[in-house]
Amino acid sequence: MTTRIAHRIALFGDRDILLVAAVAAAVCALSAGLVYLGYFVHVLRVARNAPCRPERGECVLLFGKHAPQGRLDRDFEARLDRAAALWSERPPHSVVLLGGGAADQPAEAELARRGLLARGIAADAPLRLECESRDTLQNLRNARELLGEGMRGRVTLLSSRYHLARCAWLARRLGYDFELCAAEPRLRLGPRMLVRLAGEAAYVCLSDLGARWARLTGSRRMLARLS
Repeated sequence: MTTRIAHRIALFGDRDILLVAAVAAAVCALSAGLVYLGYFVHVLRVARNAPCRPERGECVLLFGKHAPQGRLDRDFEARLDRAAALWSERPPHSVVLLGGGAADQPAEAELARRGLLARGIAADAPLRLECESRDTLQNLRNARELLGEGMRGRVTLLSSRYHLARCAWLARRLGYDFELCAAEPRLRLGPRMLVRLAGEAAYVCLSDLGARWARLTGSRRMLARLS
């Protein structure tokens, strides 16, 4: 069993997550699916409207992606292509590469570093690696610790279009001043992308309704898990 699968199994066996899933399912069922539809439309709008170039973020957070046996898929390659393009146009002060990996495989952050160097980024570029996280929430938490005082400035969240709504929701919860940057020039809708968007909408729905439930019930423990 990979560490990624073990991490996901642990999450699905968590009592807080099971409670939130039940609450979200009830809300969506009672609304005849309209609540979930609202989240889906939100995720779709973010994916469609996200810019490809940041306005003033001086630190780029580049989200990694699962790369079994070190093989990068099209989404990961697109993220690296966009990061390299930003670097050639206006180099940021720093780039934080996010994502861990299994013990016997290179971390996503390390694969991103290799990919950027292969795209012409100088070996002495200010690249900082965060190699411990296994999901987007951990990505942003660990980056917050790594940045320290750098958190006071605006950061650019660079990822695939379908992933940006999740990144934005979590970054807002964690106190980031951020702007979004899409890896792809435009959103291309198709069966695969619709499935991706539906999954992201489910994640944002679960997280947002969970946070609202935690505030309603005064559960500090649950709120702390998203801060």
